[in-house]
Amino acid sequence: MPDTYTLYRRVASRPWGRRAFSILFAQKAPYFWTVRPQVREVRPHHAELSIRKRRAVQNHIGTVHAIAVCNGLEAAMGLLAEATTPPGRRWIPKGMHVSYLAKSTTDLLCTADTDPGDWTDVGDVPVRVRAVRTDGTVVVEGVITIYVSDTPRLSR
Repeated sequence: MPDTYTLYRRVASRPWGRRAFSILFAQKAPYFWTVRPQVREVRPHHAELSIRKRRAVQNHIGTVHAIAVCNGLEAAMGLLAEATTPPGRRWIPKGMHVSYLAKSTTDLLCTADTDPGDWTDVGDVPVRVRAVRTDGTVVVEGVITIYVSDTPRLSR
């Protein structure tokens, strides 16, 4: 099976391609399916997806639950990492620090961004994430730290 970014590039430009990719991506990590991410763009150092405000992800006050928002942000981060991690390296999430800035009262755009210089060495890579309402208000902002290491070579 092709890697995530290769698959995205292969299907994204086709009719219904992004929608099909979104479903496949959410199935790869089943907890992403809870927010039904709709992948909008993936490229090295940037990824974005949207999550709909629907009953299944709302809290008791009718806004998108904070953890559902974080799930969308982590999905965006994962797409960015898949598109950006250099050959011969691998990544794993290490931590997340987010600030809740406003109520999530609409559908949300979740984005993840890095700078090329963040990827020159193995170690911690800070991925900037944010969730934005349809009116442009940032509702959650933070950093997900991933640890990038060399892929171990298999001995024979």
